[in-house]
Amino acid sequence: MDRKSYADVILKRLEENKEALKVQYAKSSTAIGYFFLDDLLPKEMATEIYRAFPPAGEMVHKKSIREDKYVAAQMNKYNPLLEEIIYAFQDKRIVDVVSEICGLSGIMPDEHLYAGGISAMGYKQFLNPHLDNSHDKDRERWRVLNLLYYVTTDWNEEYGGNLELWPDGMRQKQVTIYSKFNRLAVMATHNKSLHSVSPVIYEGLRCCVSNYYFSKEPLQQTDTFHVTSFRGRPENKVTDALLRLDAALRMGLRKIFKKGVKENPHVYKKDEK
Repeated sequence: MDRKSYADVILKRLEENKEALKVQYAKSSTAIGYFFLDDLLPKEMATEIYRAFPPAGEMVHKKSIREDKYVAAQMNKYNPLLEEIIYAFQDKRIVDVVSEICGLSGIMPDEHLYAGGISAMGYKQFLNPHLDNSHDKDRERWRVLNLLYYVTTDWNEEYGGNLELWPDGMRQKQVTIYSKFNRLAVMATHNKSLHSVSPVIYEGLRCCVSNYYFSKEPLQQTDTFHVTSFRGRPENKVTDALLRLDAALRMGLRKIFKKGVKENPHVYKKDEK
C-alpha cells in the first residue's frame, strides 16, 4: 500500500459518511469542533499499520511535568508503511473533504510534520490539558485542525490513553473520545481548544498517527499567537500552578525570540537529494 492507495480508501469512507460527520462537527463547533469516524480502513490494513510501529525505545521519549509519551517525525528511520499512511492524510482530496466537513477553506497540510508523525503512550504515561502551539514551525500559518488516527488493536476504553476535550474549561467535565482501534478523530485547534490524553493504566502501547492542518487565517477571529500551553488536571492544583508559570515564562521568551530560543526538533528533516 502506498499513500495514494490509502487515500483512496480513506476518501471513500469520508464521502460515505460526510453528511453525518458534518452534523457531528457542527453540533460541537461553538466550543471545540470535532468529529470521529470508526472503521476508517479495512481491519487488515489498520492492523498492518499498527504492527509497523517501532518499539517505544526507538522513538523520542518526551517526559516532563507537562507530558510523558513517545513521538517520532523522522519517518525515514522507520517502516515505510508509516510514512505512507501519514502522508495519505495530506492527499489534496482528503484535505478538501475534511475541510468541507468542518466548513473551512484554504486549509493546508504540513509536509514537515511539525509536532505530527507517530506517537505511542504506555503504562502511566499521559498528556496534561493544553493548548497546541497556535502556528507552524516558521510562525507563518495558523494551526486549525488536528487529525488523530488510532491503530492499537484490542485497545479498551478503560485502558486510558483517550482524547479528552475541555470545551467548558477545567471546572466542567471533559468530553472523552475513546482511542478506539481504527478510529479517526478530528478536532479544531484555536485559543480555547483545551485538550488532553488520559493517563494509560494498562501494560501496552496506545499508538497513533497524527497530522495537523494549517491556514493563512486563524480558525477564530479572536485567536492570538501562543506557545503550547499546559495546565494541570483539575485534581492537581500544584501542578496546574507550576504549568501556568511555565507557559507564561515561555510565552515571554517568544516575545523576544519570535521562532524560539532553539529550533523545535520535532520535524521531518528530509534529504533534499
